[in-house]
Amino acid sequence: MGRGCTAEESVEKYLSNLSATAASCLTGLLIGQSSAQKDYVVLAVKTPVRESEGGSEGRRVSSPLEDIDAEWVSEHARQVSRMLPGGVSVLGLFLITPPELLKEAQNTLKRLIFAVDKYISKSRLWDVCEDDVTDRITLHICSKTRKAVCKTFDVKDPKCSAKPADWKYHSGVSSSWPLLTCSVRVDLHIPLTLSSSEKCIKDGLRRWAKQIDTGLCLINGRSASDDCELLSGSKKNPKLVQQPTLRAQILVSEEDPNQRSSAVVQPSTGSVFMRGTVHCRAYIHSNKPKARHGAQAIKRDVVNTVSNRVEMLLEDMQINDGGSASAQQDLPRRVFATLPGSGLTLCDYMFPDETAADVVERLKELLDWDSTKEDIDTSVEAQVCCSTRVTDVRDEGHRSAKDVPRESTAEAQKQQKVSHNYTGLAMAGLVALLAAATSLLYLNN
Repeated sequence: MGRGCTAEESVEKYLSNLSATAASCLTGLLIGQSSAQKDYVVLAVKTPVRESEGGSEGRRVSSPLEDIDAEWVSEHARQVSRMLPGGVSVLGLFLITPPELLKEAQNTLKRLIFAVDKYISKSRLWDVCEDDVTDRITLHICSKTRKAVCKTFDVKDPKCSAKPADWKYHSGVSSSWPLLTCSVRVDLHIPLTLSSSEKCIKDGLRRWAKQIDTGLCLINGRSASDDCELLSGSKKNPKLVQQPTLRAQILVSEEDPNQRSSAVVQPSTGSVFMRGTVHCRAYIHSNKPKARHGAQAIKRDVVNTVSNRVEMLLEDMQINDGGSASAQQDLPRRVFATLPGSGLTLCDYMFPDETAADVVERLKELLDWDSTKEDIDTSVEAQVCCSTRVTDVRDEGHRSAKDVPRESTAEAQKQQKVSHNYTGLAMAGLVALLAAATSLLYLNN
């Protein structure tokens, strides 16, 4: 018996409209959440049309399937992944083709699903665990008959064969999924060595991600490290439509007491300072979720939202030729919008020079989603919630205390006393630096 895949009714309507208008082949993403035996699909998104200089003109193509660009599909999946809260991910792909391409379609789907998973995994800062489902969904739809064939591939096994899966539609798939929220305070310092600044930052993020992963997670004040049910103690009603909201806290220590120090003296070219607060969200399916699954989802969202902002800043700096080396660079803040027909909110990131109109444009381009500026919630994170600074090591010994981005001594001491009870945690560590920053200042040689 294969896996079961339950999709929201809005997904059925969306795919039907696409297959009715598809003139050739059309690809897209399936987005949702996996449990041990079942997948829940809450959103389908077609791949945007790529504006290329020459397209496929000038070269002979034996099949329309050869026109499908795996790199473009993968890049779309990567950018959409940035817009997903914790617990929600790209579960697979759909492919709409004419009936004569039925046999070839399965090979194309396998090629694409492995390419997408590999591309998304490259920037992932957390490790896959035993509980993670590695089966990915592929859905082939005939543009003429509208018949849908669902199969899964195990992406950890490149030689695997397709397994049949049961695909069906249902209303209100995510309407009662519990929502976990968490605000994390970050205050970090990352030294830069002779290697590239980007590498130093990413290495720091990986170390910080380890801290988050091993940290203690509290959900509504209770430890979430065991196998107890996430909603234990609350009344359970299978027809419950109200979405429960749970408050999470992540308590992280600076150093792992069980790990020996491996500190190495290295020449430094500067330092990066980062501080601020980030807002995190995660959703868990309502099919007997465990507390540890909720903890894992919110921790991964903490890591993802930080690394996403840093990646976006680095990309923006590359596009703008690096900008001024000594000027402050602002990281984007997180904004949210409710997914129509569901109980979920997706997110985007706004740079200081952007408005809600820019977010609306991206939602349309990446998610094929019509929205208005009023649909965008920009109030969750304040513009000044985070700040980051990078300084030249040569200046550190000549600066006065007022030049160093830190709180007053009294405030720092007060914060140190309550750090273990803090809602997110004031994190010190190389990587955490990147997470909280809404602004970053580089001073290079």
